[in-house]
Amino acid sequence: MRRIAYFVCVLITPLHLHADDVDDTVHQALDYLASLQNRQGYWIANEGQYRVAMTALAGTALLAEGSTATTGRYARAISHATDYLISMSRSNGLIGFRDDYHYTYGHGFAMLFLSQVYGEEEDLNRREQIREILTRAVQFSADAQTSRGGWGYVSAKEGGGFDEGSTCITQVQGLRACRNAGIPVSVEIIDRAKKYIADCTTSRGGVQYSIRGGGERPAITAAALAALFNAGEYDTELTKKMRAYCDDTIWPKKNVSQRAAHWHYTHFYYSQVIYRQGGKRWQDYRHQMNEELLRRIQPGGYWADSEIGHVYVTAINSIILQLEQGYLPIYQR
Repeated sequence: MRRIAYFVCVLITPLHLHADDVDDTVHQALDYLASLQNRQGYWIANEGQYRVAMTALAGTALLAEGSTATTGRYARAISHATDYLISMSRSNGLIGFRDDYHYTYGHGFAMLFLSQVYGEEEDLNRREQIREILTRAVQFSADAQTSRGGWGYVSAKEGGGFDEGSTCITQVQGLRACRNAGIPVSVEIIDRAKKYIADCTTSRGGVQYSIRGGGERPAITAAALAALFNAGEYDTELTKKMRAYCDDTIWPKKNVSQRAAHWHYTHFYYSQVIYRQGGKRWQDYRHQMNEELLRRIQPGGYWADSEIGHVYVTAINSIILQLEQGYLPIYQR
C-alpha cells in the first residue's frame, strides 16, 4: 500500500550557496507549482492521487512566501486552491473524498491550509464560510479519533480502530492550526493525541509506526516531535528523549544529506523542530539543508519524486526553505 511519506530523491551537482540562490530557488519552485495547478484549483500526485492533500500542501507553500488569497504574487493560485478545498467540504465535516482510502492526510493538511487562509481573509462572508467548514472539520477529526487517541488512514469507525503515526501527526497539526486561528478545539482531543504519541514511544525515544508496534521510525519521531512542539510541549521528559533519539538517527550525528527512506518527509518535520530551537543549532542545520536542497533541485524548478510525485516534494521543500520568513503562524517560534 502506498503511503504519502515515500519518496525517491535525486542528487545533482553541488554549488556554492548564497542567500539570493535560495530566494531564486524558492520562486522557481513556487512558479513551478503555480504552473501545475488545475483550472479547478487543485494539484495532484502521481496517477491523479491525493488531490486534497496536494492542494493543501502546495497552497501552504505559496502562503509561506507571504502571498494571501487576495494579495501577492500567488494570490490567484491561493484563492483557487481555497475555492477547491471549500468545495471539498462535506456535510459530515470531512474535507476530501469519502472513497479515498487515505483521506485523513488530506483532511489534516486542508485544516492547516484553510486555517492560515482564515486568519488573513478580509471578505466577511467568505471568512464565515471558512469558519463553518473548519468547525465541522474539527468535529470530524474528533469523531475519527481512535479509542487510544490516534488516527488511521480513515476514521476509526471505518478503519476498525486502526491507527498509525503519520496520519496522527497531520491531525494534530491541523487541529492546532485551527485552534491558533480561533476555531474551538477540545483540549481532550489534543491531550489524547499526546498520550497516544507517548504510548507509541519506546524507551530509546523513538516513535513506533503504530501503537501496536511496527518498530521505531526516525521519520515519524521527527513528525511527532514537531506535533508536540505545536501543542506547546517543548522541554518535557518525553520530548527530551525524542530529541536525543533524533540527534542519533537524523542530525547532526547523521549528516543531513544522507540518503534514507522518507528523507523529504523526515526533514519537512525535523526542520520545524530545529527552527523552533533556534540559535546556532538552527543556523548550522539551515545552512546544510539549504545546500542539500539546492543540490537536489532539477532544471525547471522542481524536486523529483517517483513515488508520490514532484508536487509533493516541491511543496514541502519550498516550505522548509521559507520557514525563516515566519509568515505562517503554525510554523512560527
